[in-house]
Amino acid sequence: MIRIAALFGFLAVALGAFGAHGLQRVLEQHQSVEIWKTAVLYHLAHSVVLLVLSCWNAGRRPFYFFAGGIVLFSGSLYALALTGIKWLGAITPLGGLLLLVGWAYLILLGANADKIAERPPR
Repeated sequence: MIRIAALFGFLAVALGAFGAHGLQRVLEQHQSVEIWKTAVLYHLAHSVVLLVLSCWNAGRRPFYFFAGGIVLFSGSLYALALTGIKWLGAITPLGGLLLLVGWAYLILLGANADKIAERPPR
């Protein structure tokens, strides 16, 4: 899980830099610079969450909700920004829903923090 979190973080930084430099003309052509920035922001922020979850004894479910949310939310925004194909924006809310489910899962885990502390490490 740590390797996956690190990969997601690496990709967020790489895609942020690539968008700012290598893809600037394409993003400006599609008028999608802000879409790209939103994708990178959510990607990077939730990559940090993945890293924390990989070190915290919270189980795998919230990790997978966040990972899936990054792929669908940021991934659809990246694709939309590059192609200008508007229907790709219909996928974005599904990713957002997975991110929300991940956060809700953490709320529920927080209510049961004593049980988490008792679990053996994975």
